[in-house]
Amino acid sequence: MHNMELYLKTSYRLAEQLTRAYSTSFSVSSRLFDRAISKHIYAVYGLVRIADEIVDTYRGRDMLETLNQLEYHTLDQLGRVDSFSTNPIVHAFVDTAKQFDIDNDLIQPFFESMRTDITKHTFTADEYKNYIYGSADVIGLMCLRIFTDGNIDEYKKLEEGAAALGSAYQKVNFLRDIKADFDERGRIYFPGTTFETFDDAAKDEIQVDIEADFERAHQAIQGLPSNARKAVATSYMYYWRLFQLLKKASAEDIKAERLRIPTATKIRLYAKAKVGR
Repeated sequence: MHNMELYLKTSYRLAEQLTRAYSTSFSVSSRLFDRAISKHIYAVYGLVRIADEIVDTYRGRDMLETLNQLEYHTLDQLGRVDSFSTNPIVHAFVDTAKQFDIDNDLIQPFFESMRTDITKHTFTADEYKNYIYGSADVIGLMCLRIFTDGNIDEYKKLEEGAAALGSAYQKVNFLRDIKADFDERGRIYFPGTTFETFDDAAKDEIQVDIEADFERAHQAIQGLPSNARKAVATSYMYYWRLFQLLKKASAEDIKAERLRIPTATKIRLYAKAKVGR
């Protein structure tokens, strides 16, 4: 094997390891992607994870500069004919982006939302909508580019559902993590409320919005290519169950404790999907 091929292969393996280390739920469902595309999904997740760690975990004084450098380096490599990154995750992502036409129109909104995490702690309705698009919708659209592999008509048909799926997942995460986001980062993503005033009425309104996203996403899942349908359906079922768990809890419960789906349940979902039940 040529050394550059080995470096690229290793970069993809590192992206997969990063995925499995950080997300039990995603790493379980991602095993159901066809092997031909799974490494590319890991590459997308890997870049997203690095940016997320900069704004949520590192939080050093130079985190904005660090995030900007990651964006510049990623886009610079994407624009080169012969790209080579000393960051293996970026190297894998750029290779994937070039293969599946994941361009600046999807990448830059993501980094813009990540910058928002550094500079803002509350959101207006418009800011919230823009943040969701950049932090979640575009991730679904990046994955859809991989699933459809150049089939523009198929991509256009499924575009709204893929974006809605990203929105649903992100909003469920916000609801589940409302305590941690406020306690650790001083953030409240949902517009029109504060942590102190977040109550059952506010929660009900948020849940109506999330259910609409789930409905739009569900309609699109059956139309996904076979290389991705089972994996996406499994992740959908996981998030739907988590959403039902959150719906049953009161606002005060969510503000007091982070609810989660047990690992055993995640594995059962995977096993059922694996055997096609």
